Amino acid sequence: MLNHMLEKQYGIQFDEEIRVGKYHACRKQGQIYLIVPVEGYEADELTELEMLADHLVRNGEKYCSTFLKTTEGQQISEWENRQYCVLKNEHIQNRKVNRHGRKLAKFHYRGRSVSFSVNKLSRIGQWKQLWEMRLDQMEKVWNDMLFQQPDNDFERMFLESFPYYRGIAENSIQYLVDTELDDEPSFMDSGTVCHNRFTDDTWGNSYYIKNPFDWVFDHSSRDLAEWTRAKYFHNIKTYEPEMRKFIADYQSIAPLSSFSWRLYYARILFPLHYFSCIEAYYGAESEQEKKLLEENLHKFLQQSDDHERFLGRFYEFAEVPVQKWKIPLVEWLKK
Repeated sequence: MLNHMLEKQYGIQFDEEIRVGKYHACRKQGQIYLIVPVEGYEADELTELEMLADHLVRNGEKYCSTFLKTTEGQQISEWENRQYCVLKNEHIQNRKVNRHGRKLAKFHYRGRSVSFSVNKLSRIGQWKQLWEMRLDQMEKVWNDMLFQQPDNDFERMFLESFPYYRGIAENSIQYLVDTELDDEPSFMDSGTVCHNRFTDDTWGNSYYIKNPFDWVFDHSSRDLAEWTRAKYFHNIKTYEPEMRKFIADYQSIAPLSSFSWRLYYARILFPLHYFSCIEAYYGAESEQEKKLLEENLHKFLQQSDDHERFLGRFYEFAEVPVQKWKIPLVEWLKK
């Protein structure tokens, strides 16, 4: 068992085995230890994650996991032909779903004061390249299927819908390019510790745990946009009150610049929900998973008119002074 690794290589006699999200973990006297598989990670990436975790903890960020060394002082542990890191969480608090905006703004504030260079984890300035790469890959799959009869409903929906989502993706890439050409970033637009996909559940379901393996180094609007996207699609009819509160709470700590708002909008405009669904389907191994993704795609296509309305009125809804800051709108979404 993995938890035996804690005894043998870390000298930890645990009280209880638990699971935290997707990770094996154990508890000892109120502290929680996560056992994280690290195949596929480069040593430089792990070093940067450890340095970011240490920086945030030193600067007062609560509930951050820190890297635990083995009894021999190693960062990585070998166990049954696999590699692991162990994360230690000393301060455990039952999680309450509120004030996410304020907590995230403070997290970003602390992450901006990093004094060392972050290279492997950085996504600063890379959105255009990454989005274009995903778009090109999907277009190639679509082109290869274009003159074949679709095998099932999913393929039929993909073939019919891709040109529409390709257009939206191209709009978002152009909006991003125009922002970087036309607007000036402020200090608040410097890089900070962000998350791959920040949602209500990122910091844990039952108690707060801020896990370095969720992190990248990027512009803070990444987290704002991904939280917004997840909140909107969670319930497209009732998202407004929570979203307004989230944005207001965040700005009570860190008001957004025009550059931030434009990056925020470019990112929610990019149809990541569609791309992720298609990519997951062609990587799925079980028929059950494929069926679920087919249902998701069908739902997205049915919701496309509502999604356009959401994108078209986002700035108004978020109370962004678009005229004062000369923030451009996407013409076809202004209807």
